[in-house]
Amino acid sequence: KIHLYTFLNPRAARDQNSSHRLTTVSFLIICSFIVLENLMVLIAIWKNNKFHNRMYFFIGNLALCDLLAGIVYKVNILMSGKRTLSLSYTIWFIREGSMFVALGASTLSLLAIAIERHLTMIKMRPYDANKKYRVFLLIGTCWLISVSLGALPILGWNCINNLPDCSTILPLYSKKYVVFCISIFIAILVAIVILYARIYILVKSSSRNVTNHSNSERSMALLRTVVIVVGVFIACWSPLFILLLIDVACRVKECAILYKADWFIALAVLNSAMNPIIYTLASKEMRRAFFRLVCGCLVKTNVSRSLPIQPTPDQSRSKSSSSNAQKPKDDFPQTSVPSSITEKDKSPFQNGNLCK
Repeated sequence: KIHLYTFLNPRAARDQNSSHRLTTVSFLIICSFIVLENLMVLIAIWKNNKFHNRMYFFIGNLALCDLLAGIVYKVNILMSGKRTLSLSYTIWFIREGSMFVALGASTLSLLAIAIERHLTMIKMRPYDANKKYRVFLLIGTCWLISVSLGALPILGWNCINNLPDCSTILPLYSKKYVVFCISIFIAILVAIVILYARIYILVKSSSRNVTNHSNSERSMALLRTVVIVVGVFIACWSPLFILLLIDVACRVKECAILYKADWFIALAVLNSAMNPIIYTLASKEMRRAFFRLVCGCLVKTNVSRSLPIQPTPDQSRSKSSSSNAQKPKDDFPQTSVPSSITEKDKSPFQNGNLCK
């Protein structure tokens, strides 16, 4: 196993120099940011009843997928390098397979959102909270396909007994399996592009039927959203797809670029950081809920730091017994807000419009 890792895996025997440590720390910070922002999106959706509808269920599922992608990639980084040599085959397959599951579920969630928007545009009906079967069907299908893809290598589709067929970027993974996964992801990308193109055509045609300036602005806003969604997806994922195709075509140790795969994988994971910005912060209601959540955390932190420390019961008894002769019995210690917390000293989050 050690020979296999050191011969194929570019991450198995990396030198722990200062540049590598800096890169690792940078990746870990990015993963922490991905986890934090997607967690805040999930909390914002959970705490607001008006977000409990079909579209926000899909957005919540996307945030959950991206949150898991950040956690899994963080664990993957911490278990890579020389630590890989101590992993068993099963643990290695679980480590890499979990990445496939999380990123696959995130990508399929983008497709599910496109399908839901397209079906809604065709029926021209608002979201019906009583008909949620389609939501759970699409979300369940996303996770079923993702788990199935990630489990194929551990179930037997690997190259342990056929080393020439092994991938350089993903040792123990068969090149045929890599090609199969790339084909599926490319099909997902094409489907997303086609669905959003049809959505834009439907909105454009309805705007022509009802000649209105607001409708034309709406179609242009939708076009900008479509371009951002598809453009970010292609920018984040296409470099990794191209690199994996190079991996399939190259023989072992013939293509030096394959040993820089971490940067391409990190770019694909970065899509999980962009999704919350595109799909949630683009909504005014979601923006308000998001900023209210941030403001609430900041205000609680500032107030807890500003309030004086309450005395312990023992200290209270000793102080009260010593001051009984000087104070009436009906006088109790009162907790007053410090003078530092005044209207003019409030933070911008308290006085500004963000928390309203």
